[in-house]
Amino acid sequence: MARVILFNKPFGVLSQFTDKGSDGSARPTLSKYINVPKVYAAGRLDRDSEGLMVLTDSGQLQAKIANPKNKMAKTYWVQVEGTPSGQSLANLNNGVLLNDGKTAPAKVQQIDEPDNLWPRDPPVRFRKTVEDTWISITIHEGRNRQVRRMTAAVGHPTLRLIRAQIGDWKLDDLALGAWKDCPAPSSVD
Repeated sequence: MARVILFNKPFGVLSQFTDKGSDGSARPTLSKYINVPKVYAAGRLDRDSEGLMVLTDSGQLQAKIANPKNKMAKTYWVQVEGTPSGQSLANLNNGVLLNDGKTAPAKVQQIDEPDNLWPRDPPVRFRKTVEDTWISITIHEGRNRQVRRMTAAVGHPTLRLIRAQIGDWKLDDLALGAWKDCPAPSSVD
């Protein structure tokens, strides 16, 4: 039976167990939080993003989650600068043109600030003269920094990005920096 771990990754943590940085400095990695042998991240989450990561000891499950060809849904809570218009949200829903092509349609809606949200360290830099808004974005692709590039393409740069769900796995009330074992899907050995 495959082992599956859900982890709530803090801001600034690399989504890998070691850091071989060119400048010799040691940046925080998964090993600071998870001391479980033979599990690996199924997909990546940028260092400046927070939230749900799935780790597993199953190469088959890892490929299923990480490979964009499998189109596993990933939902993000995104704090953006400004208040997106209905047209901006429609553009995100329909797909936006990025420098590497048009994105697939997404499921996008404005939301209230998520409940039980932890403070970010360091705090998000706000501009006092510009409002901010939370939106939920569900995508099935996995392009580099895709959600950030999508919100920027419609004129609303991302201030904070939290992955809330991967497939059927949800962040729920998992504390920041905490992890828990989770049942593996029945379709994976």
